[in-house]
Amino acid sequence: MLRRAYALVLTLAACGSPGSSSGGSTSDSASGETTAAATVEPGSSGASTRATDDPTAAAATGTSGDAPTSTGDTGEAIDYTQPGLYAVGNTRFELQAGERTLLVEVWYPADDSAAADAAQGRPIAEFVPEGADRVTFEGLLATLSPHGQIGTRLQTRSAYDGLLAAGGPWPLLVFSHCHGCVRFSAFTIAEHLASHGFIVAAPDHAGNTLFDQLKGDNAAIDEAFLKVRRADLGAVLDALLDPAAAVVPAALRGQSDATRVGALGHSFGAATVGRLAQEDPRVRAAMPIAAPIENPFFPGNKLADIHVPLLSVLAEEDNSIGAIGNTVIATNFDAANPPIRLLRVKDAGHWNFSDICGLISDFDAGCGEGTRQSVPGQPFTYLDIDVGRGVARAYAAAFFDRYLHGNPDAAAYLDAADPADIVSVATRE
Repeated sequence: MLRRAYALVLTLAACGSPGSSSGGSTSDSASGETTAAATVEPGSSGASTRATDDPTAAAATGTSGDAPTSTGDTGEAIDYTQPGLYAVGNTRFELQAGERTLLVEVWYPADDSAAADAAQGRPIAEFVPEGADRVTFEGLLATLSPHGQIGTRLQTRSAYDGLLAAGGPWPLLVFSHCHGCVRFSAFTIAEHLASHGFIVAAPDHAGNTLFDQLKGDNAAIDEAFLKVRRADLGAVLDALLDPAAAVVPAALRGQSDATRVGALGHSFGAATVGRLAQEDPRVRAAMPIAAPIENPFFPGNKLADIHVPLLSVLAEEDNSIGAIGNTVIATNFDAANPPIRLLRVKDAGHWNFSDICGLISDFDAGCGEGTRQSVPGQPFTYLDIDVGRGVARAYAAAFFDRYLHGNPDAAAYLDAADPADIVSVATRE
């Protein structure tokens, strides 16, 4: 359904757009950008560090104090493919935003005392409050298709209500989920960012969640509901940046830094964080994943009005937005105010960066077997889901480290291709 909608509308944007390039091409468009060479090494020494979801990896044990803002306390370059200094805590709260009730998930840097609980984690079903939706979700997990068995991450690596690390206030990120998804759709990226010294908050966009989709009552992908989603993110920022907000868990009040705010979002969430970055001066950097910010779906989204750094992620085999959608992402890269980076990921599908790939059939594009969109009809195997998630979280950590922690050394990783056989990066400064 999502791909058909994009095909109908994004064709209008692709036709006659100057400087656009095919979503199936591995070449980067011109306009003054530089493209990362395969010989550039990532932040750590040695060979390219291929980021994967290793279930045996130890949780970060963390230290109290400020997150590193240059090359780390040891003087060595930060390895963004690995967990950061901190264990990860997780909590949630319910927020009343006008007439809307939002369930908000939060991940944050935790004290060393939470490390053991973070390493043990919890089943992802516990993200869903007990009740009918929990029963539905557990039913989906119990009957996963071959795609879901490959692509759905079943276990967290965070400590629920673990003690917050000392050293705040922390940079704050808001995450916006995809159409018909859930606030924890990318929880491994959120955990990774928290381990690197960020608070990450993600609301369920009520009326546009997985459970709404399963009930056949999902919101439309249109300008009207984009405004609703953007308001959701603004309300989350208002709450977490208000030290007196009683709705926020006491340990998190006053712990978010209003001068260091960023946003990231997947699919419909990409357009949502684009609007947030356009309208909310608190946002200092934004990362749209697998969808363009500016396109005819959302006439209010104007790249010309966004004046913060952007990192745009393009899945080269995106069978949801298709070649047309990828062309618009490339056109957005040419049109955006610098600095902007375009991260192309070979053999990746729309949900290759998600923790719920294959949970339902609509989310299959990105795990297991599929058909290329760049070579119509050609069967292939999507990029290993662990590698796709690893790429997204490593570049997210480097991007927000660069622009929110103020670490200039992060640019070396951002402009590198890691892994070089999978990733290419184009940059316009």
